Amino acid sequence: MIKMRPSKLSLVSVILSVLLFSQCVLSQLQVGFYKDTCRLVEFIVKEEVVKAIIKDRGLAAALMRMHFHDCFVRGCDASILLDSTPSSIAEKDSFANNPSLRGYEVIDNAKARLEVVCKGVVSCADIVAFAARDSIEMAGGLGYDVPAGRRDGRTSLASEIIGNLPPPTFNVDQLTQMFANKGFTQEEMVTLSGGHTLGRSHCSSFSDRLYNFSGTLKQDASLDPTYAAKLKQQCPQGSMDPNVVVPMTSTPSIADAGYYIDILANRGLFTSDHTLLTSPATANQVAENAKNPIQWKAKFAAAMVKMGQLDVLTGSEGEIRANCRVIKS
Repeated sequence: MIKMRPSKLSLVSVILSVLLFSQCVLSQLQVGFYKDTCRLVEFIVKEEVVKAIIKDRGLAAALMRMHFHDCFVRGCDASILLDSTPSSIAEKDSFANNPSLRGYEVIDNAKARLEVVCKGVVSCADIVAFAARDSIEMAGGLGYDVPAGRRDGRTSLASEIIGNLPPPTFNVDQLTQMFANKGFTQEEMVTLSGGHTLGRSHCSSFSDRLYNFSGTLKQDASLDPTYAAKLKQQCPQGSMDPNVVVPMTSTPSIADAGYYIDILANRGLFTSDHTLLTSPATANQVAENAKNPIQWKAKFAAAMVKMGQLDVLTGSEGEIRANCRVIKS
């Protein structure tokens, strides 16, 4: 066992390095983008992330999910951070993000410190990307270099959520198509779905698997009966309490392959989790990820780097916000 470990880690390192390099070459973003303008940026962001997660381990999942929800709508431009205005409802106040998405104060704190040491230099979009990486690493996933140089967008519309963020009711074909629309392969979709290894969910996201529309009990045949009974105890019939949350896996604070192990045991929380078993190709990928957790971590890191380059604003596009919640006037 001791002799095999270095070999396995070496192989993963090679895979990760090749994937990261191939994805960065064609990007407008650069690793070390702030080396001459704000050398402490990643240190400051990481310090704020670490402080926050030590107080609340659930923030690791929240900050990772924030990056995903930002990038899949308008690209990685920090549009998820903008507050609603009297004339417009922002993304953060959409049904998909409110009240489930949180951790905005971590980004605010990092931005405030950066404005002191390098005013007007670091974008909110890059802070979100750095924070997601640091959160994954804090939760036990693999760290990775984050290409930076994103600029902040000036528009955030709740209406753009539909058609860009996959709901928990999607089947495998719908998931595959939505991720393909963003430039991802089906395998990358399965890899990124592993982000559900972290975090908790409100009952409303999966109650359709426990109760009929009328509120009466039902049994989703794809759910392990013992697991279904436990979920019904945690989410009583008709309960709409926003404070009740359920772990999405058996290890909701650890970035491991438990998500895939749970799916194989029919304990995938969402329809969009269990559906990965309904296609031979995705079912094989689920089994492979469950069997090779270190390899999945490497693939997940590479997929996160790729996701972080979706429709980015660079150069003179967009702006660098002084306050991540509001655009410059």
